[in-house]
Amino acid sequence: MDEPLAVFVGIDVSKDRLDVHLRPSGETFCVSRKATGLDELIVRLATFPVALVVLEATGGFEATVAAALAGAGMPLCVVNPRQIRDFARAMGRLAKTDALDAEAIALFAERIRPEAKPLPAPEIGRFAELVARRRQIVEMLGMEANRRRRAADNHLAKKLDRHIAFLEKELAELDRDIGDGIKSSPVWREKEALLKSVPGIGDVTARTLLAEMPELGTIGRQQLAALAGVAPVNRDSGLMRGRRTIAGGRAAVRNVLYMAALVAIRHNPIFKAFYDRLTGRGRPKKVAIVAVIRKLLTVLNAILRDQKPWQNA
Repeated sequence: MDEPLAVFVGIDVSKDRLDVHLRPSGETFCVSRKATGLDELIVRLATFPVALVVLEATGGFEATVAAALAGAGMPLCVVNPRQIRDFARAMGRLAKTDALDAEAIALFAERIRPEAKPLPAPEIGRFAELVARRRQIVEMLGMEANRRRRAADNHLAKKLDRHIAFLEKELAELDRDIGDGIKSSPVWREKEALLKSVPGIGDVTARTLLAEMPELGTIGRQQLAALAGVAPVNRDSGLMRGRRTIAGGRAAVRNVLYMAALVAIRHNPIFKAFYDRLTGRGRPKKVAIVAVIRKLLTVLNAILRDQKPWQNA
């Protein structure tokens, strides 16, 4: 008897409902995002030989769905929405509805077959939320500070001052919450100490890496570079060889690593020598900084993998 075909599931998650598409059968259905809908989803998918379920990361709406699927033992992967958009464009699919999005996600699951990944532990999820909120407040502070500098009306300036003071208070409280979370977990304390043993890595960088890149210390350097968006991407066509660029990845991780690389270039003799060699060969400064980021990421990955702090040469 022939084995049943593996089923690839794409789910488009919105605030109130889930649009589901199955490949290769093309079967579709829709359920509520409430508990009853999630129960129905699990029951229906349990009747199929599911090889992979793919969801988009949709700003938090997917978290409950992913938890329910993972709890039912479904092979699951939560992907960046940009990956699905790029895939859909490559397939010539420009129209957009919830049902079409679910179909595109299912096609992505079937054709690309991203690796199923376990959900992060609740502790990691909470930590990631705190770090993400910290980043949002820092961005708001920057925008409000710019508005304050341009404000000509005194009344408006006072309102902006009050809001800036409020945001600064919120930032301080968040930093305390993050710090308390680190201190209360022996695992987090140990990992943070290992990362901060590298000159150039401070609290913000270490905590962002712990929250936003839980894969650190468990996968290869090339995969890490791609996740952080610092892997060079080819731009070739025919005989033309374009300049390699970086693209995609986790912007929050890339941003903190950029600042850490600048500090390392100034204060860490090993990274300074590496940077000087590259610029001495004529490499543009930005290209050399990205190379330092990749080297820094490789070092941090090895430190967490081997559980050994930074050693000065």
